[in-house]
Amino acid sequence: MPDIPFGFSLPGAQPPDPSDPQQMQQFMNQLQQMFAAPGSGPVNWDLARQVAASQLSATGDPSVNMYEQNAVSEALRLADLWLDPASAMPSGIRDATAWNRNEWVYNTLDVWKKLCDPIAGRMVGAMGDLVPEEARAQLGPMQSMVATLGGALFGGQLGQALGQLAAEVLSAGDIGLPLGPAGTAALVPANIKTYGDGLEIPEDQVRLYVALREAAHQRLFQHVPWLRAHVLTAVETYANGITVNREAIEEAMSRVDPTDPESMQAMALEGIFTPEDTPQQKASLARLETALALVEGWVGHVVDSAAGDRLPSVAALGEAFRRRRAAGGPAEQTFAALVGLELRPRRLREACALWTAVTEVRGVQGRDALWDHPDLLPTDEDFADPQKFASAQPDWDISELDALGDGGEEEPGSKS
Repeated sequence: MPDIPFGFSLPGAQPPDPSDPQQMQQFMNQLQQMFAAPGSGPVNWDLARQVAASQLSATGDPSVNMYEQNAVSEALRLADLWLDPASAMPSGIRDATAWNRNEWVYNTLDVWKKLCDPIAGRMVGAMGDLVPEEARAQLGPMQSMVATLGGALFGGQLGQALGQLAAEVLSAGDIGLPLGPAGTAALVPANIKTYGDGLEIPEDQVRLYVALREAAHQRLFQHVPWLRAHVLTAVETYANGITVNREAIEEAMSRVDPTDPESMQAMALEGIFTPEDTPQQKASLARLETALALVEGWVGHVVDSAAGDRLPSVAALGEAFRRRRAAGGPAEQTFAALVGLELRPRRLREACALWTAVTEVRGVQGRDALWDHPDLLPTDEDFADPQKFASAQPDWDISELDALGDGGEEEPGSKS
């Protein structure tokens, strides 16, 4: 693996000794590589991946052995069998696998790029704006170094956040977003073991419950064609309303001394991004929270229905996962602080109650038919009275909705 460019608080990273020519030459080579590295966006994603890998290497990232791979494959196979009567959607799994933490980072990086590049672009632009206008012409080509530095700073700290998140996630779809390749169901055995130890529940039961959740996510995102773009667009729309705190950037940059590499290590970007307090942004946040809650609520309801009396610790596991998703783990909170974006379904319990009510009134087929189009889904207001929504007749005929388009860009509750 290439050397990590110096300047980020990696575990065990040491500043070069100015009296050691070899260390200084290595540092200068790394710095040159950082600024010369080609990039197609505002984030140095190669650096982000390397920083995450270095962090995971320092804290421990056990490889997946054959026993764990077989146990994961068997758990996902059994999970799909259990889900068949609980869901109208068939299996969405084309590939069942186990990942170590580094593999989780590598296989989810494409989606993180899609989500983070717009936010990072505003930060890099704000850094460039800090250069006085009269000085920009004099800088000429060197002004691009400001963007490169911004991309490296953001990439380094985002890599740390992803490394922390990789040490906590239990599967590819654990945080509710379709992060992994379509059709690939993946579990992270090392994290499942640690999580199970904390719950004092046998590892095989925890693994099977995680497999049920992962398999349910795959069914939903594979067989609802518009859903992947719908959820990611909801995240992007909210992210587009996040503003850059220029004062925070200026204050952070003022602490950087070009002659002191340690000052770059100490630089933190938390607090630079803040959501706009506008009606549009509040509505965007509500749509995002509703979308995340509907997905997570459906998964939780279907999994608990499928597990039933088959899994001895299903009640304890269901409650533990609801608390975990509602609160967010330490790494998720770090990520939220870094980019100003929380990925937690705040109304998870209400969503679970709503899907339960719909199943009781309309059955499994009627419940899952609501995913045929985003305008058929419950709105935020429907959470307050699940029985009323469950008993109501749909406002639209699905053929009429299809005539309006594929629904890929619409949000729940956009009925006119």
